[in-house]
Amino acid sequence: MKYIVSYQKPNNHYIDIEFIIDNVNLDLLEIQLPAWRPGRYELGNFAKNIQKWCAFDKNGNILPSKKLTKDLWQVETQGNQTIHIKYNYYANEINAGSSYLDDKQLYINGVNCFLYVPSRINEKCELELQIPKDYEVASGLKEVSKHTFLCESFHELADCPLIASNSLQHHSYDESGVKFHLWFQGECKPDWKLLETDFRKFSVAQIEKFGDFPVNEYHFLFQILTHRTYHGVEHSNSTVISLGPSYDIMNKEGWYNELLGVSSHELYHTWNVKQIRPIEMLPYDYSKENYTELGYLDEGITTYYGDKFLLTSGVFNWKQYSKTFNQLLERHFNNFGVGNYSVAQSSFDTWLDGYVKGTPGRKSSIYTEGALIAFMTDIFILENTANKKSLNDVMKILYQEYAKEKKGVSDQNYKDIVEKVSEASYTEIHNNFLHGTENYTEQLKSSLNYIGCDLKIEPSEKYNESYLGFKVKYESNKCLVDSIYPNSLAESKGLSINDEIIAINGIKINNDLSKWAAYFKGNEQALSVKKELGVIEKIKLIGENKIYFKTYSITKNEANTPNFNAWNN
Repeated sequence: MKYIVSYQKPNNHYIDIEFIIDNVNLDLLEIQLPAWRPGRYELGNFAKNIQKWCAFDKNGNILPSKKLTKDLWQVETQGNQTIHIKYNYYANEINAGSSYLDDKQLYINGVNCFLYVPSRINEKCELELQIPKDYEVASGLKEVSKHTFLCESFHELADCPLIASNSLQHHSYDESGVKFHLWFQGECKPDWKLLETDFRKFSVAQIEKFGDFPVNEYHFLFQILTHRTYHGVEHSNSTVISLGPSYDIMNKEGWYNELLGVSSHELYHTWNVKQIRPIEMLPYDYSKENYTELGYLDEGITTYYGDKFLLTSGVFNWKQYSKTFNQLLERHFNNFGVGNYSVAQSSFDTWLDGYVKGTPGRKSSIYTEGALIAFMTDIFILENTANKKSLNDVMKILYQEYAKEKKGVSDQNYKDIVEKVSEASYTEIHNNFLHGTENYTEQLKSSLNYIGCDLKIEPSEKYNESYLGFKVKYESNKCLVDSIYPNSLAESKGLSINDEIIAINGIKINNDLSKWAAYFKGNEQALSVKKELGVIEKIKLIGENKIYFKTYSITKNEANTPNFNAWNN
């Protein structure tokens, strides 16, 4: 099977694709386009980007075909052994998991736009790019000749994104027997020496804990944009990371730390998810939802270790690391869905509402809660083994005994291995926190205390959050209510999520509500509010002594230094 990619007018953003299927021996041939992409557990409905689709024989004669579902076609082969499918794909979205075409680059995530024959998904295939001769291609695909690549299966084709451009910036280095590539597309001034130094540190630290690296080459593909963005997607031997704005990427006091954070996170996925995989996703079924409760393993543990390896490798100091931990605390304690949906349930339901906020107070986060529970699990193992074992040992077993044996992991497998490593019952954390909605503040405090840290809780610095009970966001020059504390003053007075706050005490809001709310502290605050149906109401609030939204942070003391050193090993 072969794929030929070309385009005529890059400014129209349409990629032309020809899919050639040989050795056909069926009267009716089914052709599938993926409905989702691994790494984002929600339906993508990529077929909506296809404008033209037609089947032909090898002589160019049209063959009858029809659509069976939103992304499945059926072709009447009429005895032809070679079938050509010609279609186009609208590629005008640029993030870490999309496809994009303009006059500067061709960027493809194959799982978005390449068709496949379900019954032949494991067959080898070839990809030919008909692109300008001076274009270089950044990808984990095996290049057999200029702009032509050989894939062992559709899985490899779908899992190896590519950026083709004549403006790519590239740097490579060898570390621990692996060739690492750094590719930058877009306006950026990479500091190769700084990047290589830091990337080597966290890469070596991760490889040492797992014992080896699953692949011989690894590609970091950076899409650098001029506006603020942050997104990463893992692949078997590569990652695409979308970051911006350009001017802040190499700023060590700015976005550079975010670049390091997402890069360490995505590299850890090379073992966890791309190798260690939930049993429900081995193999991937691209045609429909792949439900699993193991989001706490896939993303929670990866989030925890993505940040922690920056600390243990010396890339981050304690101040930098604690900032990332504090962000987890803020997100957890200010998410009121944690009392309604467990992490396991939230993992299952990503297929319903994806990665948006969704219905207020409904679900928890597989990233945030999963990471905090991973931390508590790490301490649980350290504490029960006199600091001789950790969560790293659990992950190494999953890699060596499950991933390498091509076995998927179940929720029970994970629990059993934690108990094997810790030699203690994991039932309380497993049942109450992973599968339950018990408040784990005390458990979290205890885990922090074990390594000589304290949980500091203070009122929010913003008056409207701490004393009135609501948060806002600013979108399109509008001040919108984003979150309301349950049973707060704001809720009791009738404020609703998505209400637009126009003015406070007759003064128009200009991205400065918190400042005006603090200015009128102690006085009645009359909010002019535009409701969802367009009705403007006046809601009057007077701050109380009760504190609603708070800030959460960890502080390190000198107690339990040996335990801290064991955890930071």
